[in-house]
Amino acid sequence: MRTATKSLTALLSAGIVVAALAGCAQSTPAGSSDSSSSTSSSAAASSAAPTPALMTEVGGKTTAITLDSGFVDALTSLKLTPGVIGNATLSKAGVLTFPITGGNVTYYDPSTGVRPYVQGELDHEDSGLSLTAGDKKVELRNFVIDPGNDSHVSGDVFLNGKSVVKDANLFRLDGSTLNPVTKDGDAYVLEGTTVYVSEDAAALLNKTFGTDAVTGDLKVGVAKLTVTGK
Repeated sequence: MRTATKSLTALLSAGIVVAALAGCAQSTPAGSSDSSSSTSSSAAASSAAPTPALMTEVGGKTTAITLDSGFVDALTSLKLTPGVIGNATLSKAGVLTFPITGGNVTYYDPSTGVRPYVQGELDHEDSGLSLTAGDKKVELRNFVIDPGNDSHVSGDVFLNGKSVVKDANLFRLDGSTLNPVTKDGDAYVLEGTTVYVSEDAAALLNKTFGTDAVTGDLKVGVAKLTVTGK
Protein backbone atom coordinates (compact mmCIF):
# COMPACT_ATOMS: atom_id res chain seq x y z
CA MET A 1 0.00 0.00 0.00
CA ARG A 2 2.80 2.36 0.80
CA THR A 3 4.35 3.99 -2.24
CA ALA A 4 8.11 3.92 -2.77
CA THR A 5 9.41 7.45 -2.51
CA LYS A 6 12.13 9.40 -4.25
CA SER A 7 14.62 11.76 -2.68
CA LEU A 8 14.16 15.52 -2.75
CA THR A 9 14.82 16.80 -6.29
CA ALA A 10 13.20 20.21 -6.60
CA LEU A 11 12.20 23.05 -4.29
CA LEU A 12 10.29 26.29 -4.48
CA SER A 13 12.44 29.30 -5.31
CA ALA A 14 11.60 32.86 -4.18
CA GLY A 15 7.91 31.97 -4.09
CA ILE A 16 7.81 31.60 -7.88
CA VAL A 17 6.54 28.28 -9.17
CA VAL A 18 8.88 26.66 -11.69
CA ALA A 19 7.57 26.61 -15.25
CA ALA A 20 8.10 23.96 -17.95
CA LEU A 21 11.64 23.33 -19.22
CA ALA A 22 12.34 24.89 -22.58
CA GLY A 23 15.02 23.52 -24.87
CA CYS A 24 16.78 25.52 -27.55
CA ALA A 25 18.80 23.63 -30.20
CA GLN A 26 21.84 25.27 -31.75
CA SER A 27 21.56 26.16 -35.42
CA THR A 28 23.81 24.42 -37.95
CA PRO A 29 24.95 25.52 -41.41
CA ALA A 30 22.68 24.69 -44.35
CA GLY A 31 23.38 21.27 -45.78
CA SER A 32 25.15 20.12 -42.65
CA SER A 33 24.78 16.44 -41.83
CA ASP A 34 23.88 17.48 -38.25
CA SER A 35 20.65 19.26 -39.28
CA SER A 36 18.39 16.23 -38.77
CA SER A 37 20.06 15.57 -35.44
CA SER A 38 19.46 19.16 -34.32
CA THR A 39 15.81 19.03 -35.37
CA SER A 40 15.31 15.81 -33.45
CA SER A 41 17.03 17.25 -30.37
CA SER A 42 14.89 20.39 -30.50
CA ALA A 43 11.69 18.35 -30.74
CA ALA A 44 12.72 16.23 -27.79
CA ALA A 45 13.51 19.33 -25.71
CA SER A 46 10.20 21.00 -26.51
CA SER A 47 8.31 17.89 -25.40
CA ALA A 48 10.28 17.43 -22.18
CA ALA A 49 8.18 16.93 -19.06
CA PRO A 50 7.64 20.04 -16.93
CA THR A 51 9.72 20.41 -13.79
CA PRO A 52 7.78 19.94 -10.54
CA ALA A 53 7.66 22.96 -8.26
CA LEU A 54 7.90 20.51 -5.38
CA MET A 55 8.89 16.85 -5.25
CA THR A 56 9.91 15.45 -1.91
CA GLU A 57 9.82 12.48 0.39
CA VAL A 58 7.69 13.57 3.32
CA GLY A 59 9.18 13.70 6.79
CA GLY A 60 6.15 14.86 8.75
CA LYS A 61 3.78 17.67 9.83
CA THR A 62 -0.02 17.63 9.59
CA THR A 63 -3.25 17.41 7.66
CA ALA A 64 -5.83 19.79 9.16
CA ILE A 65 -9.50 19.88 8.12
CA THR A 66 -11.66 22.85 9.04
CA LEU A 67 -15.05 21.20 9.47
CA ASP A 68 -17.94 22.56 7.42
CA SER A 69 -20.96 23.74 9.41
CA GLY A 70 -23.18 21.44 7.33
CA PHE A 71 -21.13 18.42 8.40
CA VAL A 72 -21.31 19.44 12.06
CA ASP A 73 -25.08 19.95 11.75
CA ALA A 74 -25.45 16.52 10.13
CA LEU A 75 -23.58 14.86 13.00
CA THR A 76 -25.75 16.71 15.50
CA SER A 77 -28.99 15.70 13.77
CA LEU A 78 -27.88 12.06 13.73
CA LYS A 79 -26.80 12.32 17.38
CA LEU A 80 -23.28 11.30 16.39
CA THR A 81 -20.48 12.43 18.67
CA PRO A 82 -17.13 12.95 16.93
CA GLY A 83 -13.88 12.04 18.64
CA VAL A 84 -10.23 11.53 17.79
CA ILE A 85 -7.89 8.54 17.85
CA GLY A 86 -4.18 8.43 18.68
CA ASN A 87 -2.38 11.75 18.19
CA ALA A 88 -5.23 13.38 16.25
CA THR A 89 -6.83 16.50 17.74
CA LEU A 90 -10.16 18.30 17.41
CA SER A 91 -10.10 21.97 18.42
CA LYS A 92 -12.98 23.97 19.85
CA ALA A 93 -12.95 25.90 16.58
CA GLY A 94 -13.79 22.68 14.72
CA VAL A 95 -10.41 21.85 13.17
CA LEU A 96 -9.47 18.17 12.91
CA THR A 97 -5.72 17.63 12.76
CA PHE A 98 -3.90 14.39 11.93
CA PRO A 99 -0.09 13.95 12.09
CA ILE A 100 1.54 12.97 8.78
CA THR A 101 3.83 9.98 9.34
CA GLY A 102 5.32 9.51 5.87
CA GLY A 103 4.77 9.39 2.13
CA ASN A 104 5.77 11.59 -0.79
CA VAL A 105 4.34 14.53 -2.69
CA THR A 106 4.90 16.02 -6.13
CA TYR A 107 3.33 19.36 -7.08
CA TYR A 108 3.24 21.02 -10.52
CA ASP A 109 2.17 24.56 -11.25
CA PRO A 110 -1.35 24.10 -12.73
CA SER A 111 -0.31 26.31 -15.68
CA THR A 112 2.07 23.55 -16.89
CA GLY A 113 -0.94 21.48 -17.93
CA VAL A 114 0.19 18.43 -15.96
CA ARG A 115 -2.80 16.60 -14.51
CA PRO A 116 -3.20 15.70 -11.74
CA TYR A 117 -0.93 18.52 -10.64
CA VAL A 118 -0.68 17.11 -7.11
CA GLN A 119 0.53 13.50 -6.95
CA GLY A 120 1.88 11.09 -4.36
CA GLU A 121 0.74 9.69 -1.02
CA LEU A 122 0.48 11.04 2.52
CA ASP A 123 0.28 8.54 5.38
CA HIS A 124 -1.32 9.10 8.79
CA GLU A 125 -0.61 5.96 10.81
CA ASP A 126 -2.06 5.35 14.28
CA SER A 127 -4.53 8.24 14.32
CA GLY A 128 -8.06 8.84 13.09
CA LEU A 129 -11.64 9.94 13.66
CA SER A 130 -14.38 8.25 15.67
CA LEU A 131 -18.17 8.64 15.46
CA THR A 132 -20.25 7.40 18.37
CA ALA A 133 -24.02 6.98 18.84
CA GLY A 134 -25.39 4.96 21.73
CA ASP A 135 -23.52 1.67 22.01
CA LYS A 136 -22.01 1.90 18.52
CA LYS A 137 -18.61 3.46 17.87
CA VAL A 138 -17.16 3.64 14.37
CA GLU A 139 -13.46 4.37 14.10
CA LEU A 140 -11.79 5.53 10.87
CA ARG A 141 -8.05 4.99 11.24
CA ASN A 142 -4.74 5.17 9.35
CA PHE A 143 -5.74 7.65 6.68
CA VAL A 144 -3.85 7.60 3.37
CA ILE A 145 -4.32 10.60 1.08
CA ASP A 146 -3.98 9.84 -2.63
CA PRO A 147 -4.30 13.11 -4.59
CA GLY A 148 -3.94 11.42 -8.00
CA ASN A 149 -6.52 10.92 -10.77
CA ASP A 150 -8.95 9.21 -8.37
CA SER A 151 -8.34 11.76 -5.64
CA HIS A 152 -9.45 10.26 -2.33
CA VAL A 153 -8.64 9.34 1.27
CA SER A 154 -8.61 5.69 2.26
CA GLY A 155 -8.37 4.12 5.70
CA ASP A 156 -9.29 1.25 8.00
CA VAL A 157 -12.75 0.96 9.57
CA PHE A 158 -13.48 -0.49 13.00
CA LEU A 159 -16.81 -1.01 14.79
CA ASN A 160 -16.66 -1.23 18.58
CA GLY A 161 -12.97 -2.06 18.35
CA LYS A 162 -13.30 -4.82 15.74
CA SER A 163 -11.96 -4.49 12.21
CA VAL A 164 -14.70 -4.13 9.59
CA VAL A 165 -12.75 -3.32 6.43
CA LYS A 166 -9.19 -2.41 5.50
CA ASP A 167 -8.19 0.25 3.00
CA ALA A 168 -11.74 1.54 2.47
CA ASN A 169 -12.45 4.56 0.28
CA LEU A 170 -13.61 7.03 2.97
CA PHE A 171 -13.48 10.53 1.51
CA ARG A 172 -13.27 12.07 -1.94
CA LEU A 173 -11.21 15.17 -2.65
CA ASP A 174 -11.94 18.14 -4.90
CA GLY A 175 -8.59 19.69 -5.75
CA SER A 176 -10.08 22.36 -8.04
CA THR A 177 -10.25 24.63 -4.97
CA LEU A 178 -6.57 24.13 -4.04
CA ASN A 179 -4.48 27.28 -3.63
CA PRO A 180 -0.92 27.51 -5.04
CA VAL A 181 1.70 25.85 -2.84
CA THR A 182 3.42 28.19 -0.37
CA LYS A 183 6.24 27.94 2.18
CA ASP A 184 6.07 28.36 5.95
CA GLY A 185 9.59 28.11 7.33
CA ASP A 186 10.90 24.70 6.32
CA ALA A 187 7.41 23.41 5.47
CA TYR A 188 5.32 23.42 2.30
CA VAL A 189 1.63 24.28 2.59
CA LEU A 190 -1.11 23.02 0.23
CA GLU A 191 -4.40 24.53 1.34
CA GLY A 192 -7.92 24.66 -0.06
CA THR A 193 -8.81 21.11 -1.16
CA THR A 194 -12.48 20.36 -0.39
CA VAL A 195 -13.23 17.07 1.38
CA TYR A 196 -16.49 15.12 0.92
CA VAL A 197 -17.77 11.85 2.37
CA SER A 198 -17.36 9.06 -0.20
CA GLU A 199 -20.31 7.02 -1.43
CA ASP A 200 -18.79 3.92 0.20
CA ALA A 201 -18.40 5.62 3.56
CA ALA A 202 -21.92 7.08 3.35
CA ALA A 203 -23.39 3.61 2.77
CA LEU A 204 -21.39 2.15 5.66
CA LEU A 205 -22.40 4.89 8.11
CA ASN A 206 -26.06 4.70 7.07
CA LYS A 207 -26.12 0.94 7.59
CA THR A 208 -24.30 1.12 10.92
CA PHE A 209 -26.40 3.89 12.43
CA GLY A 210 -29.72 3.00 10.79
CA THR A 211 -30.22 6.11 8.68
CA ASP A 212 -30.20 7.29 5.07
CA ALA A 213 -29.12 10.86 5.84
CA VAL A 214 -25.44 10.51 4.92
CA THR A 215 -24.69 11.01 1.22
CA GLY A 216 -21.67 11.42 -1.01
CA ASP A 217 -22.56 15.10 -1.36
CA LEU A 218 -21.92 15.74 2.34
CA LYS A 219 -19.07 18.25 2.59
CA VAL A 220 -16.73 17.47 5.47
CA GLY A 221 -14.61 20.61 5.22
CA VAL A 222 -11.52 22.20 3.69
CA ALA A 223 -8.08 20.67 4.08
CA LYS A 224 -4.71 22.26 4.80
CA LEU A 225 -1.67 20.03 4.28
CA THR A 226 1.60 21.11 5.86
CA VAL A 227 4.56 18.90 4.95
CA THR A 228 8.29 18.83 5.49
CA GLY A 229 10.84 16.95 3.44
CA LYS A 230 13.20 14.36 4.87
